[in-house]
Amino acid sequence: MIKPYSEHRLSNGLKVLLKEIHTAPLVSSWVWYRVGSRDEITGHTGISHWCEHMQFKGTSQFPSSVLERAVSRDGGVWNAFTFFDWTTFFETMPADKIDLGLRLEADRMVNSLFDEQEVASERTVIISERESSENEPYFLLGEAVQNAAFRLHPYHHEVIGDLPDLKSMSRDDLYGHYRTFYSPGNAVMSVAGDFKTSKMLARIRELYEQIPTGPIPPRISRPEPAACGEHRLTVAGPGETTYLDISYHAPAANDPDFFPVTVLDSLLAGPSSLNMFGGGGLSNKTSRLYRALVEKELAVSVSGGLGATADPFLYSVVITVHPQRKPEEALAAFDDEIKRIQDERTPVAEIARAIKQARALFAYGSENITNQAFWLGHAEMFAAYEWFLTYLERLAKVTPADLQKAAQKYLRPHNRVVGTYIPTSAEVQA
Repeated sequence: MIKPYSEHRLSNGLKVLLKEIHTAPLVSSWVWYRVGSRDEITGHTGISHWCEHMQFKGTSQFPSSVLERAVSRDGGVWNAFTFFDWTTFFETMPADKIDLGLRLEADRMVNSLFDEQEVASERTVIISERESSENEPYFLLGEAVQNAAFRLHPYHHEVIGDLPDLKSMSRDDLYGHYRTFYSPGNAVMSVAGDFKTSKMLARIRELYEQIPTGPIPPRISRPEPAACGEHRLTVAGPGETTYLDISYHAPAANDPDFFPVTVLDSLLAGPSSLNMFGGGGLSNKTSRLYRALVEKELAVSVSGGLGATADPFLYSVVITVHPQRKPEEALAAFDDEIKRIQDERTPVAEIARAIKQARALFAYGSENITNQAFWLGHAEMFAAYEWFLTYLERLAKVTPADLQKAAQKYLRPHNRVVGTYIPTSAEVQA
């Protein structure tokens, strides 16, 4: 089979993936670094996210005062994201203007300034972001569950980091993190759109191959031991709504079990979008948990979440408990549905519908040029681009036996954390 893209390796280690798409005069260019919150130690949590913010504070060649104006003037959009396993930056621009994005990323790969005053200013911004999140029940409950689920693995902490670390990290800490991880040998460049591969590759070589390789940074290796019992916790906070977060330890994206668990997610709660950059939502009203919880007025809403991660993470179901019901009632009904899917083979037609929904959401989040470039690099952060190309094929191969086996293996009480969010107003009334 002819590859629909080309793969190249520069002499300094930068991996370059190029995909010609001539449907519109646009090009989307992404630079991915293998660094995220899983590369942080206690005292430095949140440093990857903070470093991402600092890349927008300018270089000598591209001062912060001209960056946004320069991209928007040429009709482009740009942004960046930090996750557990990676940090990425992108520009999507008219095809004849993409050179600005290429030059900008090459420059800030090595020349970001990390000015002391800018560091101090951004500290205030990120602390405010963290404190604002602490007013959100979803964040408070999700963080508590994540902390409980991972005792050793650095997936333990949120991407934004812990408040004491955000208050204590220095400019030198941030700059050292940048110099350690922002290097060609630790990066992947993915470009999709209206260009000729030979010309684009020549320009990338001209801009990037002169950048020093730098040592490949070691990644933290602290595998999480198997869970040995159910963990239950309660979080109290602002609001008037009770929530449940039921999170099971789940396989990494490159594990064959990821695909039956993906179908389980679609069957139980409606499909999850694997596209961190964006993807359309689908109704989950045909899902088993919607029918068992929402239609029976035990819950107001239910949603599932399964992410593509480099190491095993979590499959989470969040339930908004009906104001007239108790969380124990919703959890009991949830457990009944889990038991049913473990004890009974799911009908082929129901699996086919769940796969169809998961396929539709995946396709919706993969169709435009920006999303094509996103997947070209994103899949490299936990597997390889072939993972993306074969995703739908492997999803379609999931059988009733595969589904039941995955439910029995992963959706067991001793493999989960159950978190309950109790609004403080309810506590006062009680």
